[in-house]
Amino acid sequence: MGQELKKRSVVIAGHRTSLSLEDAFWSVLKTLASERQMSINALIEQIDETRTGNLSSAVRTYLLKQALMRQPDGK
Repeated sequence: MGQELKKRSVVIAGHRTSLSLEDAFWSVLKTLASERQMSINALIEQIDETRTGNLSSAVRTYLLKQALMRQPDGK
């Protein structure tokens, strides 16, 4: 998987915006959304509702926290 940024259009609260993430983050986002039986847009919208800064950073941080919670020691 490449580490260059991929920009994609997403819809948040009815407004179209773009989000730039590396391939690895897009892949994890897609997997997590699928596991939760929701669209990628819906998951991004959930993340957006609680963010305080940049959307791309909020998505990366959220995905990292989710990955850490899946580890056996939960840290």
